[in-house]
Amino acid sequence: MAYDLEEQEQLADLKAFWNKYGNLLTWVLIVVLGSYAAWNFWNYHQRNQAADASVLYEELQKSLADKDNVKVQRIAADVESKFGSTAYGAMAALAAAKGAFDANDLKTAKVQLQWAIDHGTDEYKSIAKLRLAGVLLDEKAYDDGLKLLATNFLPQFAGAVADRKGDIFVAQNKLAEARTAYQAALTAMDSKNPGRKLVELKLESIGGTVAQPPKAAA
Repeated sequence: MAYDLEEQEQLADLKAFWNKYGNLLTWVLIVVLGSYAAWNFWNYHQRNQAADASVLYEELQKSLADKDNVKVQRIAADVESKFGSTAYGAMAALAAAKGAFDANDLKTAKVQLQWAIDHGTDEYKSIAKLRLAGVLLDEKAYDDGLKLLATNFLPQFAGAVADRKGDIFVAQNKLAEARTAYQAALTAMDSKNPGRKLVELKLESIGGTVAQPPKAAA
């Protein structure tokens, strides 16, 4: 069908526009489509990684329950090397640290906890640092433990950090500092925190007094 004059002018304008900008638009489209494909591939890869990591983590938990520390450490190393960018990496490191600690292998426990500190999210870092401070307490490395507890923690761990400081001060026979730390732990802990009772017992055992909550007005 022959084009009328107006259609011929529009076609000429389109050709001129394409001649001027067509190459640029093609490259923009390639970049956009490539980015979309990469995003889909990344999501697919992440889902597959999480699924594979979960299988290994379940196997690790079973080995932990069986107290097979050699297998626990082997699986944890596998998870950390292959899936360290997922949450399972830090979870495996924490589980492996427990397995090593239960097997009285404090050196390996420290290595695994340090891995979680170096690679985990802020929550896992906080958990790992608290547990590492506990290992340092067992090793009588009190100054190192206190130094670690002075680093950054998420706010919700304030009570647990103060409690751990109190434990270290007790081990050093610094009872005044321990009482202050335990009081700080109780202040930071919610009234329904199941750990409060233990902190209260520790405070009272070193001569501290647990403050009673104010009575409601009659």
